[in-house]
Amino acid sequence: MGKFVIKHTNTGFKFDLKAGNGETIATSEVYSSMAACKNGIKSVSTNAPIANLEDQTVEDAAKVVNPKFEVYTDKAGEFRFRLKAKNGEVIAVSEGYKAKPSCLNGIESVRKNAVDAAVVEPEE
Repeated sequence: MGKFVIKHTNTGFKFDLKAGNGETIATSEVYSSMAACKNGIKSVSTNAPIANLEDQTVEDAAKVVNPKFEVYTDKAGEFRFRLKAKNGEVIAVSEGYKAKPSCLNGIESVRKNAVDAAVVEPEE
């Protein structure tokens, strides 16, 4: 079972969604407060299972409505995804993957793990 791990940073809070094996499968932006970070987690849990897929690595890819996962290639030529909420805000991003099927597996892992993942807060 997956879990959201909240971390305190120099400028606020961020979370990592970890799969059951402990691998990080998605990361958030830095939020200014714990409450905002928890809202981000709720947004990922709500949007990931219903998000459409927009494959931007394919020429003339069809644009899809939010919420959506966007698959793209970064400057290093690796495949990445970002999850956008209904309002178009990016709520989670992936690491780089060498192969597109691995990136797509990452998306499926987020869909599966985000729904009922436990939330682990930083120790004071």
